[in-house]
This record gives sequence, C-alpha cells and structure tokens, in this order.
Amino acid sequence: MNWRSVRLTFWVFVIVVLTAPLAEAAAESAGRPSEFILILQIVLLIAIGRGLGEIMQRIGQPSVIGELLAGLLLGPSLFGWVWPSAHAAIFPPVAEQKALIEGVAQFGILLLLLLTGMETDLGLARKVGRAAIIISIAGIIVPFLCGFALGQYLPDSLLPHPEARLVASLFLGTALSISSVKIVAVVVREMNFMRRNVGQIIIATAIIDDTIGWIIIAVIFSLASQGTIDLLSVGQAVLGTLVFLAVSFTIGRRLAFRLIRWANDTLVSASAVITVILLLMGSMALITHAIGVHTVLGAFVAGILVGESPILTRQIDERLRGLITSLFMPVFFGLAGLNADLTVLRDPNLLWLTALLVLIASIGKFGGAFVGGSLGGMNRYECFALASGMNARGSTEVIIASIGLFMGVLSQNLFSMIVTMAILTTIAMPPMLRSALSRLPMKADEKERLEREELEEKGFTANLERLLLAVDESANAKFASHLAGLLAGTRGIPVTVLHIGARAKRQERKRDEQESHESAVKSAARTIVDSGPDEAAREVDVTTRAKSKKSGDAIIDEARKGFGLLIVGTEKVVGGKNGFDERIEDVTAGFDGPLAIVAARDSHLEQPAASSSFRILVPVSGSGASRRGADVAVALARAGSTSVRFLHVSNTRDKGRRGKNASLLQQEAILRDIGSLAARYAIQSTTAIRASASPEQAVLREIASSGVDLVVLGADRVQGENLSFGGVASSILENSTASVLLVSS
Repeated sequence: MNWRSVRLTFWVFVIVVLTAPLAEAAAESAGRPSEFILILQIVLLIAIGRGLGEIMQRIGQPSVIGELLAGLLLGPSLFGWVWPSAHAAIFPPVAEQKALIEGVAQFGILLLLLLTGMETDLGLARKVGRAAIIISIAGIIVPFLCGFALGQYLPDSLLPHPEARLVASLFLGTALSISSVKIVAVVVREMNFMRRNVGQIIIATAIIDDTIGWIIIAVIFSLASQGTIDLLSVGQAVLGTLVFLAVSFTIGRRLAFRLIRWANDTLVSASAVITVILLLMGSMALITHAIGVHTVLGAFVAGILVGESPILTRQIDERLRGLITSLFMPVFFGLAGLNADLTVLRDPNLLWLTALLVLIASIGKFGGAFVGGSLGGMNRYECFALASGMNARGSTEVIIASIGLFMGVLSQNLFSMIVTMAILTTIAMPPMLRSALSRLPMKADEKERLEREELEEKGFTANLERLLLAVDESANAKFASHLAGLLAGTRGIPVTVLHIGARAKRQERKRDEQESHESAVKSAARTIVDSGPDEAAREVDVTTRAKSKKSGDAIIDEARKGFGLLIVGTEKVVGGKNGFDERIEDVTAGFDGPLAIVAARDSHLEQPAASSSFRILVPVSGSGASRRGADVAVALARAGSTSVRFLHVSNTRDKGRRGKNASLLQQEAILRDIGSLAARYAIQSTTAIRASASPEQAVLREIASSGVDLVVLGADRVQGENLSFGGVASSILENSTASVLLVSS
C-alpha cells in the first residue's frame, strides 16, 4: 500500500473538519442553494474518491470501489453518524441544494455510459459468436428469475410503492442479472488474458449482458413512467427501442463517422471533436427519452458508434476519458455512496435480507454463467473463470440502482442493500478471477493464434487510421489510387483524395465518374477477398479535396488533420539532382509522417486498375524501414492471388568464415521473421539470399530474372534539404523495369 495516498486521504478528512464550520455559516446565511456548498461537495468527492481509488488500485481492486467508499464515508454511514451537524451543513437535505449536485451526477451517468459504449467491442462479440450468446442468455435468465422471485417476496416496507411490486421485481431481476464490463475488462487485461480464448468469451459475454441489460432497463423505465402495466405503452417502448437500434447501427453509424470526420477536418477550435461527440451523445439521449425509454440507452449506443469511428485518435480518446474519470466518475459514484445509508444494516432483519440478496445474486449469476459456459462447449475450469468474472456488478450495478432510486422504483433501504451487494461482489471478483485464470493452460492452437496477433499488432498497416492520397491526372496517379484502395480495403481505412495540379478543381468534379481517382479507390477496396472467417472486404469512405494553393501548402493544410500515410502519385517521379521530380519534392516537404511514392511501369501505366494480383518483390535488410515495406507488401497481397518474394542481399565484403556463418544465420533469421508476416494470411511467399557488393544491382538482377511486376521497397528518409532515401533506393527507382512502391519511415 502507498502510504502517501493514505496521508493524502487523511489530510482531506482534516480539510472536511476545517471546512465544516464554513459550510454551516454559508448554510445559515443563505436561504437558497449555495454555490460555495456545491463546489465544496464536488471538491471533497473528487479528492477523497480519487485518493481512495488510488489505494484500491494499489491493493488490486478497481478504483470505483474507492469512489463508492468515499461517498459512504462522507455520507450518513459514517460522517453523518459521527458529526450530524457538519454533515447536514456540507450535504444539506434541502431539495434545491441536492438538485445541483444531482444534476452533475445525472449528466455523469450519460458520460459514463458513453465511455462504456466506447469500450464496447461489438466486433469481439461477433467474433466469439455462438458461445458468448448462449452464456449471456443463460447468465441473464437465471439471476433475473432469482431477482424477480426475491422481489415478489420482499416486505412491503422495502418498496416505495407496494402496489407496483411487479415493476420493482422486474427492476430487481435486471439489477441482479447484469455484469460490469468495465471491471471485468480491467482484471482480464491486467492478467494478460484479453486475447486468450476464455478472456475473449468473458469480455464478449459481459458486453452482451450490458447491451441487453440497458435495453431491459429502458423498457422498465417506460413501465415505471406509466405507473401501470399498459401493453400498448410497453409495445411502443419495445418497438421504439428496436427502431432506434436499427437506425443507429445503420444510418447512425455512418452519420457519427461523418460528423467526427467533419469536426476533425473542418473546425479549427480546440477540442472540436469532443464537442461533437458530446452533442451526439446528448442528441441520442434526448431521442431515447422522446420514445419513452431512459436516456442511458441513447448515451450507451452513442458511445458504441463513437468507439467504432475509424478516425477517433488516441489523443481525443484520452482527453474525453480523462474528463470523465477525473471529474464525473468520482462525483457520481461518491453521490451514490452518499445516498446509501449502511447504518440501516444494524437492523437484524435488513442485515439478513442484505446477506440473502448478496447470496442470491452471486449464486444466480455464478450458476447461470457456469451452465451457459457448459452449454457453450467450455470445460469446467473455463466455466469457473467465466462465472467468477460475470459475478462482478461494480459501476454498472450502482448506475442501475441510482436510476431505480431516481425513478422511485427502489426505496432508500433497498438502494443501500443493492449498493452493498455491488461492493461485495466487485471486491470478491478480482482474486477469484485471478485464481481461476492462473489455472488455465494455454492450448497449442491458442498459442499459435496469439503469436500471429502479436506479430500483426507490431505491423505498420494495422495501426493506420487514415490515408492521404495526393494525385494529379496521370496514369501513374491512377495506379497510386488503385494501390491506396487495396491498402484501405483490408481494414476499411478512410481515404482523403487530394487533387493537385493545374486542373485539380475539374478532377474533383469528376469524383463520381467511373474513371475518377475516387472510383479507383473504391473499386480496388471491393476486390479484397476473404483471408479468414473474420476478414472481409469493407466499404471505404473516400473524401475529396482540391486546393487552389500550391501543392506543398495544400499538403500542409491536410496534414494537420492527422494521417498515418501519404501516398503520392504524379506524372513524373524520377528527375532532379537528388532523383525526384520537383513536384514530388514540393508535395512531400510539408508532410512529416510516412510516405509511399508510386512509380508505375509498363502494364501498370497502360491499365492502372486492371488487376489486383501482383508478383511482388520485397528487399529486406532487418531494418525498421524494410519491415515496414514488407508489411505494406503483405497488405497488398491480401487483395488477391498475389505471390511475394523476400530478398536479402548480403555484402560480399564480410571477412572470415566465422563472420560469414554468423551473417548467414542472421540473414536467415530476418527472412523467417519477415516470412511469418505472409504466413499470417496464408500468402504464397518465397525467400532468397543474394551475395553482392552492390545491393541495388542485386535487386535489379532479381527483378529481371524473377519476372516480378511490383517492387515494394522500405527505405529510411535521409536528412537534408531535399527528399532522399539514399543511393540504393534512387538507383532502384530509376532503373527498375517493374513498378516501384517506395515506403519511407
């Protein structure tokens, strides 16, 4: 444990003691809501919540437990019990004052659901498929029935409206059946099980649980709003929810992406993308409220759409996440702790009922998930790990309980019991899950898959978010568009086509015509064939830009929007004192990131987009630049029946037999490492080692003898005033009879 965190929390309590008299004075002097008290409440909840959260994380518990404990310590469970007058001064029971902090907390709920949605990987749920669905359904039905049955037998004194017991029972059943995907994901990630088979099933099941749970909560909210069971109202709520989800995941997905891209590319104000995301969340929350379901569903779906946006940069994601976790999470969960009064558990009857609630919730969720895992084909050790993970309620449970309290479905005592259950099940989950996962051996096929995925994650193309394509009206530009489409199609990467040259505006107007660069990009992307069950051709979004400025200035304007690779295709490539034409120099001067310069030859000039099948040669040296070139070549090879040949040229000036043997072993290791990239996608590949004092001549001879039609060459940029990649790259670019794609670091 970090004693600095303990001391920090201690001093915060000292501040509470010192500020209590000020709060009492402020409360006495003002008969209306006090801004001073609101700020004091927020400061205390953040300071103590974050301090205790730090302590919890250092002892292996989720930080949300510390934020809940902060509210419990500041609430009637401790502070209000020890010093009632000071507690009443800082947290006055005046409706107007409570409304201020509750307004912050209610908006915090929406932001928390936005963040949960952003962390929801629907692709993972689809990938795991049948097993996760079976486990999720069983893991929901069993605890739901247990919770519903418990609600039917609860004493009337625990229900705010005993006449509406059915709604309370439905709500309690939902509260017991849902899991916290955030808590589960933290522990699974901490154990390095995120990509393991059982880890993927656990996360996917929690995602499905969350999604189904929020839909049920939205429908129950509609029931509670009506006050009675009105089949027409229920039908409208269910139909409205289904229509909302259908529109969101079709039209809404594309609209969300376009809005985020528009804000990123057009607006110049600070944090424009975050503003658009918040507006999107608020709009979807209002839509769900208008159709009669809770606003949390709209915020959750908005988060999913935002998380799937291909241009949500890591910086934007971290800013938004930082705002939510540092401000709204400690305020919301702290307020939930404030609303829970654990002193009521001194009543033996309530204590017994709370223990029964924890027992039923744990047995129901554990048993349901275990049975579901068995039906899904998992062994008993995997089922135990799954059931251990699913039993954590955490933040999700507290959000649901807070909604129930706000709706009037839960009484104050029942709310306190549910919060207690959420804390206990969440504290118990991490050690149980760690113990269960540590006993699971790794299977051979699972090990092979993990090694392939680890290899892919290191790749260059796997981390591309956007492509910038700078082209004129030449045939070489058309071939560059074709290659850009093949790269983009493997992962659905958005492409921005920047028309440069004297007639750029006219080319922009042709973007919908068959011979346009935009059409070439889209057509190439559609040719991607399936390389496995989880990989298929994706529709590529293409944006058109045409600048009246000089090419270099236009690139500078676009580069600030964030692109992972600039692909350049112009009529003339080779020329000038350093090997490149002046236009290539001008275009690349304003872009600091990786470049891909295209030089088409022979048939690729005559029919630039005729084929997606190439015979590719990739010179490799073991450098990061050559590996990047190999990664791009493999991405292109996924477009069709393409063969790849990896060539390593050894220097004949190596002296000594031992040195030669060591060099040969190193070269073979380099080729094996590069060849594994092609093996990941079952791409036909060959390797060769050539000895030569002139690497460029060895590569050119290989081009002539092997009949390749595309050379993908990775090269480092040489520092200087002019664009240069060294003598080897310049010689190959100038003398190659095959087309060249020069990829720079």
